[in-house]
Amino acid sequence: MKKSYVIGICGLLSALAFTGATGGYSQEKKDAGEAHKIVHFGDLKWTPIIKGCDVASVDGDMNAEGTPFVLRLRCADGSRIPAHWHPTDENVTVLKGTFLFGMGDSFDESKLQTMNVGNFVSMPKEMRHFALSKGETIVQVHGAGPFKVNWVNPSEVQPPDPAPAAKPKS
Repeated sequence: MKKSYVIGICGLLSALAFTGATGGYSQEKKDAGEAHKIVHFGDLKWTPIIKGCDVASVDGDMNAEGTPFVLRLRCADGSRIPAHWHPTDENVTVLKGTFLFGMGDSFDESKLQTMNVGNFVSMPKEMRHFALSKGETIVQVHGAGPFKVNWVNPSEVQPPDPAPAAKPKS
């Protein structure tokens, strides 16, 4: 009789533990967060960052500590991104074109690996890497901020072309 009593208590404790563990997954409506958000490609605001490449924020605040963000990088054919690193993990998905990607402290074409549309790469923080675009290329980057680019050799970075002067109205 004592044995069945112990088994019953163990069963009850297991059921309570299971109920407690799954309580966070109930079907009850939780406090709703923000409404969903659709971002149309044509609404992106592109800003030049280096020669041949522009960046646009898609979602989140890439400058805020620990905050999720999504951004896009658009590069013209043949654009070179010199060796650099980020203080946080970086996740990159190719959306358009061909993105050639390499690891190391200096741009080395022999180390480039081809990434086509749909390919994804995840790099841990502080990993040195570089890239080259073939055709107009757009990649999407996501992670947790702050998103900061630290150039391994800043003298290799070509600044963006100056914006064309506004034409005076006649």
